[in-house]
Amino acid sequence: MTIKRRAARLPGFGLSLGVTLAALSFSVLVPLSALVLALFRLDGATIRKVASDPRVLAAVRLSLGTAFAGAVVAALVGLLLAWVLVRYRFPFRRAIDALVDLPFALPTAIAGIALTTLWAPNGWLGKPLAAAGVKVAFTPLGIALALLFLGLPFTVRTLQPVLEGLDPEVEEAAASLGASRLDVFRRVLLPEIVPPGVTGFTLALARGLGEYGSVVFISGNLPMRTEVAPLLVMAKLEQYDVASATALAALLLTLSFVLLFAANRLEAWSAKGGR
Repeated sequence: MTIKRRAARLPGFGLSLGVTLAALSFSVLVPLSALVLALFRLDGATIRKVASDPRVLAAVRLSLGTAFAGAVVAALVGLLLAWVLVRYRFPFRRAIDALVDLPFALPTAIAGIALTTLWAPNGWLGKPLAAAGVKVAFTPLGIALALLFLGLPFTVRTLQPVLEGLDPEVEEAAASLGASRLDVFRRVLLPEIVPPGVTGFTLALARGLGEYGSVVFISGNLPMRTEVAPLLVMAKLEQYDVASATALAALLLTLSFVLLFAANRLEAWSAKGGR
């Protein structure tokens, strides 16, 4: 008796793949390639000038520092929030779960205005902090808080599915065998949440590194103090210094590529059950 094997691929696979690659090329690869080609047209003196400019170095350091700080806090808060949403049932849980995605849908300019209104010296939270001698808006702290707002959904949404897939009975079994709460967390939970946690952290870091709209209002845009790298790119373009803007944009693009490549490798490692 002969058994016919079903085709491994759906009909139209070649056409679907071609359309997908064409759309990806025109929407992502072609613009990025244009930036890379523009960088190759620059002379070495221009690149060295941009790389040694104190204003550029200060902006890149501020972007990296605030993006890293925001991503670290987002990873910790995201883990706690994802744990609460998965393991507990309470009123308005679904509403809170839906609000996690609000930074994805909210225009960044509106987010920047709202955060500035909240943390400004005369704002709801900024006013009592200013009275206590803590200034948030127009400081690196305000930038980090804005990037925390934008990066939190990345960490929550990468950790939440993993926590939902964990069987609480495994933790109960470990506890019944004499494991302390710290041992349960370290030996049962931590190996499962580290890969998605690091992935969410990396995505939040990459998003914060290139963020412009929500930061431009709360930062104050003071050169050498609160001017982030994406804002400096816009300032260079407004001054018709296209060469410097291209060099700085290429640097940010390279950093983003490195971070996203690391995130993809971590996702692949996690999918294979790496520990």
